[in-house]
Amino acid sequence: MDALKLNSDVDFNKLLEAVKQLSPMELLTLNDAIWNEAIEIPAEHQALVLNRVAKSERDSSRILDWEKVSKNL
Repeated sequence: MDALKLNSDVDFNKLLEAVKQLSPMELLTLNDAIWNEAIEIPAEHQALVLNRVAKSERDSSRILDWEKVSKNL
């Protein structure tokens, strides 16, 4: 893979154009590099999700059918 020289003021659209020029294998490698980074989810976000899961477990009427809901989007 060829080296990419970037400075900190890279315009998003220029970056996107550069990414579009990557081969499928390079895109997969880039995807792996991005998603393999350790992403730390803040404790308050974790608590919010766990709270919503617990509410849904107590009251199954809160759970909506995706096929029905997606038709309204």
